[in-house]
Amino acid sequence: MKVYDISWPITPTMTAYKNKQVVDIKETKNFAEHNVRESIITLGSHTGTHIDAPSHFVADGMSIDQIGALAAVGPAQVIDMMHVEGAITADMLTNIHLEPQQIVLFKTKNSLKEIDEPFDQNFVYIDASAAQALITAGVRAVGIDYLGIERNQPDHATHILLLQAGCTIIEGLRLREVPIGTYFLCCLPLAIIGCDGAPARALLFEGM
Repeated sequence: MKVYDISWPITPTMTAYKNKQVVDIKETKNFAEHNVRESIITLGSHTGTHIDAPSHFVADGMSIDQIGALAAVGPAQVIDMMHVEGAITADMLTNIHLEPQQIVLFKTKNSLKEIDEPFDQNFVYIDASAAQALITAGVRAVGIDYLGIERNQPDHATHILLLQAGCTIIEGLRLREVPIGTYFLCCLPLAIIGCDGAPARALLFEGM
């Protein structure tokens, strides 16, 4: 069975949304002095590969623990959007068969970026029309291969449409090495009570 780790590695120098560097890994014990190693890790709730909880943009939305550990676990389709320069729109989904309760992952040119490049303001994103098309199709989770699912939308329409409809948002995937096709996704957020999102480890299983 082929397994793809599609998680964004977490380091203090990793790409951060709008260059907000929030990762700090501080050694508190080392082997030379203490015969053991320990660290304190500081990071944002939307660092690297992460899941957005509805409470991120919805006033009375559920927190990350309330949506459940399996919100982003299940059959997934990796869809080719490598040709897109700006927004993924509803028109681009017209000829793509979307199954109800499926997880959709968009592979774009974003996946060609290195893990520590400066933040690209012109990343490929999902616009509100595509979000509505995904909701109409009954998709239960959608992932994008950059640190945001929308770009410069003052009303945050993409986030709000998806989250209010109960469609889980996964951001910060790494799909460069993943062929287009169907997989089984296991993307588990950290169990942080009451939080608006959480970093996650994401694996794609081929042939399940």
